[in-house]
Amino acid sequence: MDTKPYAAIDESSVLTVRAPSRQSVPVVFSSPHSGRDYPEAFVAASRLDAKTLRRSEDSFVDELYACVPELGAPLISARFPRAYCDPNREPYELDPVMFSGPLPRHANTRSPRVVAGLGTIARVVASGAEIYAGKLSVAEAEARIAQYYRPYHDRLGALVGETREKFGWSLLVDCHSMPSVGGPMDRDSGLSRVDVVLGDCFGASCDSIFTETAEAAFEELGYRVVRNTPYAGGFTTRHYGDPGHGSHALQIELNRALYMVESEHAHGPRFAQVQGDLRRVAAALCAAAAGFGAPAGFGVP
Repeated sequence: MDTKPYAAIDESSVLTVRAPSRQSVPVVFSSPHSGRDYPEAFVAASRLDAKTLRRSEDSFVDELYACVPELGAPLISARFPRAYCDPNREPYELDPVMFSGPLPRHANTRSPRVVAGLGTIARVVASGAEIYAGKLSVAEAEARIAQYYRPYHDRLGALVGETREKFGWSLLVDCHSMPSVGGPMDRDSGLSRVDVVLGDCFGASCDSIFTETAEAAFEELGYRVVRNTPYAGGFTTRHYGDPGHGSHALQIELNRALYMVESEHAHGPRFAQVQGDLRRVAAALCAAAAGFGAPAGFGVP
C-alpha cells in the first residue's frame, strides 16, 4: 500500500509538484535549482564535462524539503538544471554575446546577473567556467524559455494563486543552497560562508514575522544565520513577494557543506540530520503562517 504523505503528484519533464491531500496552511515551497535532468544535446554541446556542469546546481534541495506535504503545504521543484535554463531570473535576462543573432527588444541585457554570466540562459557555471564552445541561436533561447521557464512559472504562479484564493494570502518559501565558499561570480569571492542566509529583499518581500521565525528556528538548532548577505532574494522572491497584496516570499540559502560532499555532488554524513532540522524549520514557518491570519474582510460576504 502507498503510504507516501502526499496524495497528488504532478510530474512532467519540466517539474514535479508534491502536494498534500488537503492543503492546510497558506504556504508553498519551491526548489527551482535542484533539477538534474541534463538534456543530452546540452551536455554534448558544452565544453564542460557533466560533473563541472553541476557546479551551479542546488543538489538535493528537493530531497531536503521532501517532508513539506506532511505539513500541509505543496512543494514544486524544477527537473531541468539551472545551467540549462534558470527559472530564478526574469524570462529574458540574456547576454547578447552568447547568441548568433539579435535578441528581442524586450530582453534585459544589462542586469547584474547577465553581466556575471548567470542570466536566464547562463554563459558560465557558478565556478566561472564557460559553458559553450560556440554561440547559441536566439531560437534556442526562445525554445528553452517557452518549454521550461514558462511552464515552471505557470505552475508556481497557479500554486501561489490557488493558495491566496483559499486562504486570503500566501507565503512562498524559495529553497536554495550555496557553495560553502564564495565563488568568482559572487560578491564574497573566496570567503567562507555562514550556515544559512535568509533573503527577504531587506524586509520588502515578506512580513518580518516569517524571517524572524526562520531565523529563530535555525538558531535554536545551532545554525549560524545572516540576513540578505550575500543573497537578498532572487527573481522569484522579488516577483512573488508583495506583502501589501497578501503575497509573501522568503528565500532560504543553505550552506552545501552541511549536507553534501560538494566536490562529488553526493549526500554527506549529516544529510539525514539536516533534513530533519529543515523539517523543524518548515514546521515553524507553517505554524507561523497558520497563526498569521487572512486580510481583514476575507471570506465576509
